Formats: sequence, C-alpha cells, structure tokens
Amino acid sequence: MISAYKNCLRIPELKKRLLFTFGIIALCRLASMIPCPGVNPAGLKAVFSANKGEGGVMDLLDLFSGGALEQFAVGALGIMPYISASIILQLMTPVLPPLERMMREGESGHQKYNQIMRYVTLAICIIQGVMFASAMSNPRRIGLSAGDIPVVINPGFWFVISTVITLTAGAMLVMWLGEMITEHGIGNGASLIITVNIIARLPLALDSLYKQVFGGAATGDNQLTVIHLLILLVMFFIVCAATVALTQALRRVPIRYAARRISSIGGTTAAQTSYLPLRVNYSGVMPIIFAGAILSFPMMLMRYLPANWTIVKWIAPLIAYGSVGYIILYGLMILLFSFFWVANQFNPIKISDDLQKNGGYIPGIRPGNDTAAFLDHAMTRITLAGAVFLTVLAVLPMLLSRGMGIQPLIAQFFGGTSLLIIVGVSLDTMRQIEGYLLSRHYDGFMEKGHLRSRR
Repeated sequence: MISAYKNCLRIPELKKRLLFTFGIIALCRLASMIPCPGVNPAGLKAVFSANKGEGGVMDLLDLFSGGALEQFAVGALGIMPYISASIILQLMTPVLPPLERMMREGESGHQKYNQIMRYVTLAICIIQGVMFASAMSNPRRIGLSAGDIPVVINPGFWFVISTVITLTAGAMLVMWLGEMITEHGIGNGASLIITVNIIARLPLALDSLYKQVFGGAATGDNQLTVIHLLILLVMFFIVCAATVALTQALRRVPIRYAARRISSIGGTTAAQTSYLPLRVNYSGVMPIIFAGAILSFPMMLMRYLPANWTIVKWIAPLIAYGSVGYIILYGLMILLFSFFWVANQFNPIKISDDLQKNGGYIPGIRPGNDTAAFLDHAMTRITLAGAVFLTVLAVLPMLLSRGMGIQPLIAQFFGGTSLLIIVGVSLDTMRQIEGYLLSRHYDGFMEKGHLRSRR
C-alpha cells in the first residue's frame, strides 16, 4: 500500500493531476471559511449553538457545505446547487425529447447540455441565496432559536441583494473549480468537493463523541460508556464493509456475439463472450437525496405557519426529523425512488435493440422482446434487494440517534448519504489512480479484489 503511494509520485502526469486536485480542494475549503459581509459572528454562533443537534435540514446542509453554512461563508451554498441542477436535468432528459437529442449530438450536444446545467445552477443559487439571506435576517421567522445578539448588522433589502450576489458568486466559483478538477485533476470534481466537505466535519464529530463518552453529563448529552464506544466502532467497520459491498455488487449477465465472416480475407472471427453488468445499487445515493429533499419541504413550510394551528400541532410531530413517522415515510420514499430512478435511467428495450444490431444475444434467451423482458425482470429483482439494503443503510443513523441518544452529526458517519458518498467517491477515485499505475506497469493499491480484477 505504501509503495503504491510512492509510485503515484513517480508518474509525472499523475503527480501533476494529484497536486492540482489538492490545490483546488484547498481553495474550496478557503471559500468555506470567509464569512459574508454584514454578518455578526457572535449572533451567528448563538443561532447555530441554540439549534445544534436537531438533525434537520440545516444540519444536513451544513454537513454538505463542510461547516460553511455555520459560518455563513462565501461558499455556504457549496456544490449542492450544481448537484441539484444535474439531478433535475437527468430526470428531465427522458421526458423532454430536445434534451435527449442534445445528448446524442456528440461533443457539441454535451457542451449545450452543460451550458443549460450552468443556467439552472445559477437560478437555484439565486433562490437559495434569497432564502438563506432572509433566514439570517430573521431566524425566528423559520422557527430557529435566536439570542439577543442580532445575526445581521444592518438587515434589509440591500443586505439580501449583496448576500445573494456573494453566495451566488461563491457557488458558481466552486462549480467552476469542480469542473477544473474533473478536467485537469483526478476524480469527479463535484463529488470530491462534497466528500471533502463531509470529511471536514469528521474531527468535530469525533470530538462530540469523545465528550459524550467521557464527559456526557457535563455537556448535557446522553452519557455513553466505553462499551457503547466499542460497539459503535465494531458497527462502523461492519457498516463500511456493507456499504462497499452495496456499492460494488453487480450481476453479470453473459452476452455472446455470433461469429462473423470477414469477406476481405475470406475468414471468420470466433464467437466472443462478454458480460452485461447490472448494478445492485443502480440508483446510487439519488433516492436518499430525493427523499430527504421532498420531506424537507413540509418541514420548512411548518416553520412559517403559526404554531397554534391544529394542523401544525398534528402534522409537525409526525414529520419531525428522527420521529417514527419520518423514518417510515423516509424509508418508503427511498424504496419508491429507487425503482423510479431505474425506470427512468435503465432502458431494457434499447439495450436489447443494441445487442441485436451488434449480433449479440443472451444464451438461452431469444433476441428482441424476450431479451428486453428478461433484462427488465432481472433488473427489478436486483433493484428490490438493493433498495431494501439502501433503505436500511439510510435509516440507520436516525435509529442510532433515537435509540442510543447519539448526536445526528456523529450518527451521519454510520450510514445514510454521507457514508455512501464517501465510499462511492473514494472507490471511483482509487480506480482512476489504479488505472494510471497499471498503465505504467506499477503496482497498484490492491493485490487482490475488485479493483485489480478489472485490469
């Protein structure tokens, strides 16, 4: 393993890409530490201290921004508007024929598609910037606890305008930096930025866990013992292993290509056999993001309604983060969106037609409609298994927080969106580095396993 890291520095191109990636990530982290103008740090700290540990939308956004939201920094919006725009366009592409035709036009079509994605990102940044600026101007309006110290020094129209411009510029800069990593660095830039932001909150989570184990009574949290700590460590390694298995698991459908006659030389090519990989977790982390985003809307809406309304008193406890009702709805939505994503992104009819045009077929299955029906049935079965596994992994942090009294920030590293993103991005980045090492005949990171088997 150590020799593999040394080998990374022996390849000039790989070394240059790694250093470029580290430099861009450092700039992204710097953007998350520069506060927006017009904000009172003392009042901002009082608001987040009073609302810390609720595990709601604010905590999740702060986690993805790497703590930038807690400081209301220039990069508070982070890369999430760009990710949201990407998800929206991916869902709209099968529905809108112009977008689908654009994706088939080659390089020029991809450039137009990316330009539309940037415009959608800009619109999302403006909307979220207005929401964030309004929330900081009057935290109590959205149900946040606030002290006597004002968060904004001079609240008003001009503060909202200046803050929206600052946050939008910061988010567009982070988006551009992510694209630079993808083009000139290693790995997917947007995914790497989110992963680094999540990992940046790990020291704070470890500090909170330490205080909860060795000083929980003093901090006001539920006291945990050393036995609890050992159980959590064992559970963490088990969950990590299960997450890797879920991310890597796939079913290989054998594909055989018929022998072809080559007229120019008067011979034939032998029949070839390959595999069509069907991923168990085909939708990745998208169902968790969709479910969390949809459930956040009624939670935010309830903050704007009067607390004495009957409907608020009845519905608010049911959809509160970590409640039984929230966990049930969250799990059902993840199951639903897992199948929805596969139905939109996986097209068995197109795959069957492509196989038939290229002379390929599945042994024992007739080409055409029978092949499409077989692929649809196989994908439905493995999607069900993957969706159930994904649901368990997603609700595990809430169960830990509810059952053992662990803070949501700590519990996020035992499953859910955070762990899936970290594992998925880490494996993808390792594959790219492994490819550079093996192409230069250097030893990679793994002597055995899935990565080396792809050589």
